[in-house]
Amino acid sequence: MKKELNGTLYEIPAHVAIILDGNGRWAKKHLMPRNLGHSQGAKVVEQICEDAWDIGIKYLTVYAFSTENWNRPEKEVQALMKLLRRYLRDCIERTSKNNMRVRIIGEKSRLDEDIRKAIDELTEVSSVNTGLNFTIALNYGSRDEIVRAVRQIGSDCMEGKLRPEEITEDLLSGRLDTADIPDPDLMIRTSGEQRLSNWMLWQLAYTEFYFTDVLWPDFNKEELIRAVEYYNTRERRFGGV
Repeated sequence: MKKELNGTLYEIPAHVAIILDGNGRWAKKHLMPRNLGHSQGAKVVEQICEDAWDIGIKYLTVYAFSTENWNRPEKEVQALMKLLRRYLRDCIERTSKNNMRVRIIGEKSRLDEDIRKAIDELTEVSSVNTGLNFTIALNYGSRDEIVRAVRQIGSDCMEGKLRPEEITEDLLSGRLDTADIPDPDLMIRTSGEQRLSNWMLWQLAYTEFYFTDVLWPDFNKEELIRAVEYYNTRERRFGGV
């Protein structure tokens, strides 16, 4: 879809994926504990959801907690889980208010039972909403996601439910956590880092990448519009020459 932003008509990406990076560095910059950086980052997520829908983005996916994040100091992981519990609890009320549908992707078995229950409740309550499709990646790693999908396919082959020659890209895509979500048009990573960090490796095959030095807690609607402006400078060829 096209929409006018700041006086200019832009093609709006339907699906934007964001690697939320720089919370810890933001806290250090402001002489604060790292946990406060994560708390501020969570507040920015809430606002960006509203900004994305206002701009015309239909799908927003954020990388909140990776499979590698368990290797962080135990106190930091505990603080992140505490923040996650509060966020999920508050999100139930916010989704109804904002007509937002929420999905959680990633391997959930390692998460505590109360967190899994909150995820199930949030997913069910918001499933009828028709506004922004908001996806949160928790305990997510793209290689893990692909391995889990391949194991499912392999099991089906062993049980005679599927023949190897029937395996296609579409079939594999349908076994990923994002099966019912379109691939991202635009991927944003904040804080100046320029790598994917095991993020949606399959889904980002033809996605435009936008890297910004802005730390995630400083990211706002104007920064999101700048990413959309960059997206509009790219010629979308989808593998062509």
